[in-house]
Amino acid sequence: LPPQFSGLLGTVYRRGNLSFTRDGNSLLSPVGNRISLFDLKNNKCETLPLATRLNIVCVGLSPDGSLAILIDEEGAALLVSLIGKCVIHQFYFHKPVHSVSFSPDGKKFVVTKDNLAYLYHAPGKKREFNAFVLDKTYYGPYDETTCIDWTDDSKCFAVGSKDMSTWVFGAERWANLIYYSLGGHKDVIVACFFEENSLDLYTISQDAALCVWQCDTELEGLKPMPPKDAAKERKAAEDDEELLEEPKGEEIHGKADPSEQETRNKVKYSRVAKYFFNKEGDFNNLTAAAYHKKTHLLVTGFASGVFHLHELPDFNLIHSLSISDQRIASISINCTGDWIAFGCSGLGQLLVWEWQSESYVLKQQGHFNSMVSLAYSPDGQYIVTGGEDGKVKVWNTSSSFCFVTFTEHNSGVTAVTFTSTGYVVLSASLDGTVRAFDLHRYRNFRTFTSPRPNQFSCLAVDSSGEIVAAGSQDSFEIFIWSMQSGRLLDVLAGHEGPISSLSFNPMKCVLASASWDKTVKLWDMLDSWRTKETLIMNSDVLVVAFRPDGKELAVAALNGQITFWDHENAVQTGSIEGRHDLQMGRKELDKITAKQAAKGKSFTTLCYSADGQSILAGGLSKFVCIYNVKEQILMKKFEISRNHSLDAMEEYLDRRKMTEFGSMALIDEGGGGDDGVAIPLPGVKRGDMSYRHFKPEIRVTCVRFCPTGRSWAATTTEGLLLYSLDSGLIFDPFELDIDVTPSNIHKTLSQKEYTMAIVMAFKLNEKKLIQEVVEAVPSSEVDVVCSSLPDLYVEKLLEFLASAFETSCHLEFYLIWTHKLLMLHGQKLKTRSVKLLPVIQFLQKSIQRHFEDVSKLCEWNIYNIKYALAISQQRGMKRSAEETPGEEEELDSDSDYLM
Repeated sequence: LPPQFSGLLGTVYRRGNLSFTRDGNSLLSPVGNRISLFDLKNNKCETLPLATRLNIVCVGLSPDGSLAILIDEEGAALLVSLIGKCVIHQFYFHKPVHSVSFSPDGKKFVVTKDNLAYLYHAPGKKREFNAFVLDKTYYGPYDETTCIDWTDDSKCFAVGSKDMSTWVFGAERWANLIYYSLGGHKDVIVACFFEENSLDLYTISQDAALCVWQCDTELEGLKPMPPKDAAKERKAAEDDEELLEEPKGEEIHGKADPSEQETRNKVKYSRVAKYFFNKEGDFNNLTAAAYHKKTHLLVTGFASGVFHLHELPDFNLIHSLSISDQRIASISINCTGDWIAFGCSGLGQLLVWEWQSESYVLKQQGHFNSMVSLAYSPDGQYIVTGGEDGKVKVWNTSSSFCFVTFTEHNSGVTAVTFTSTGYVVLSASLDGTVRAFDLHRYRNFRTFTSPRPNQFSCLAVDSSGEIVAAGSQDSFEIFIWSMQSGRLLDVLAGHEGPISSLSFNPMKCVLASASWDKTVKLWDMLDSWRTKETLIMNSDVLVVAFRPDGKELAVAALNGQITFWDHENAVQTGSIEGRHDLQMGRKELDKITAKQAAKGKSFTTLCYSADGQSILAGGLSKFVCIYNVKEQILMKKFEISRNHSLDAMEEYLDRRKMTEFGSMALIDEGGGGDDGVAIPLPGVKRGDMSYRHFKPEIRVTCVRFCPTGRSWAATTTEGLLLYSLDSGLIFDPFELDIDVTPSNIHKTLSQKEYTMAIVMAFKLNEKKLIQEVVEAVPSSEVDVVCSSLPDLYVEKLLEFLASAFETSCHLEFYLIWTHKLLMLHGQKLKTRSVKLLPVIQFLQKSIQRHFEDVSKLCEWNIYNIKYALAISQQRGMKRSAEETPGEEEELDSDSDYLM
């Protein structure tokens, strides 16, 4: 079964609004055209397996936390179930949407687009033909609407606008509420908030001004409109709707300047106060705000990265802190009011701050520029990535969080790798250094340099972790260093073009180097570092990779071919013509078709699977191809992104964007140039950063297979994508016959024929049934069952145990199973060690994670027991002396502390 998309690492926030879930323990963050769910309590991150067509702009979360509305840049919406993690309904709003908000009772939601507000019936628990039914359309603001807030009882909502006014509308028709605008600001309204159980309102504008509006009527004082008047208005709306092509529901028009007669005996607002935030220059615009009604806490974020915490309505400053030097794009407060989430789109930062203890609950940041390289640790537990921003980040694959960032490089990182121990990370950079980082102490303990400054383009380390090699793209040389001493051992010359890739043979001390001079050279490290063999290619060589058993070498060249070599005899064993499989897209400014452009494209990254039977290949395309090496055929193409906010996604140009002067993409909207026409620099791949609006090109820079064989990862324009074998319920029987049924398995189990029951369960291959059978075996019988288990099922049981360790709480029971299996079948398993290596590494990864968790807990318990003993001994010595009342009080306070 092919792997399925399982997670997005390396990017935590792009743009759009952050939302806390109902319990306040999880955070929804839009990441490009996907949505990530951060579980702050269990320290885990999950990316939902769904995507919009373009980047997500706004997210609306239902009050019960079961539904979310995701709206992209063009106004296309997805209704998503957060329980089933699937798309329920698709809807198109036809124009860009600025904000979306559910009512507190969950029955309605408001969407703002252009200068209008649309009130929809929210999808309920029943099945409906159309999930989004338009109820009312509200007119009033003259410019685009920006923000929404609801009253606690869902009777009214407020809408802020770019025309510096705020409008209060009723979700139902109220006899004593006329809709008029609240002014008092000199800039765009950023946010508006109702006070708790009140119609009192706070409005905040971009020029850092806060207006406090007091209402003369309570929420209970709103009078419903007489049924006759309401029916008359509804009929008029229906008559208008018949004349219109697009239904607008009931139309409600507000008045900017109502007459005195109209406002008599109606709800009135009066401005009771206006406050100004401390401004530091014109750049310090207020960009985001959030308000917690129960605690009266107002949080405001500014363009300079500063945020303020104020207590309303008195406007008392609690905190003023800076979290970065970039604009704060979104703020959200959880239901308890303890945690505040901040999103900075400029740096891709996501922070969750506990304001009372002044500490971070979460602090994550992706690579500022695109990721270039990645590597898995030997046990598959960690991934290291290197980016063009010069940072090296290490990610935990189980939690999807980055736990350490190294910033020692002064230029872009070109390659990263782990040593065989898994505790040392190596990185090569264009700043002319190769650095070694220690994952125990999180420090840069070695820096390797060349005699003359060189830009290093590739990196490799041998299986012992003693020899480090890096290739130069300036001097065409390969530099060899000793890890122990940090000394330069030798410089390998011989190539006549830039070194594009290096790879060590996992089984021998042989280095393969690829170059643009159309050769691959093999160097024997133990034989005075002389060239062992030179393989001649037909085109410039871009990447080389050894098979995990070291017996085969794969080479990708500029002509789009992947060739396979028996490097011992210098014989080519096969080739794959992969150029047509890349399936390039056409960029907006391309003068030639995608089919013509594909003729010059090739694979830029290769990686063998853990068992060596398949090979992954990626390049300047939205596809990653997986080939069978033996049959030399394409097994599957993975489409890594469907995000049309990236360039080169479509095969054909959109005719709607073509004008008589050429493509509309040539016109840089809002550009400061003379004619506003954008002419791109040749060879620019990630877009010109000086444009007001630019589209990065979709590409795959690096692919790597996990040593456990269960997943693979790719660094792309979107971030670090993980694909793993689907752990959902899939019927995948093995040697199934007619007698193998769940009822027969339970019958065999009740007769205490445990070995037979396990074999039958594996034949049916349902994970829950296997777990039930294995856990039904008494621990005293495990030894007997393991000894009588057929060899074929030993591998399957080990694989099951590895996956069960990740979720089960029966730690000791599964450890007994693992210990007995390895002790009884160890010798036989050794003969098939190459084939079994991914399973054993998967098992080691699971056990290692539990070991780290339990050992920390044990150390903490040992410390507590020692502390308790020390206190009790101290008290025992004092008791022998004459006790005083003061000492007794001290004893009580110590015992309270221990409790």
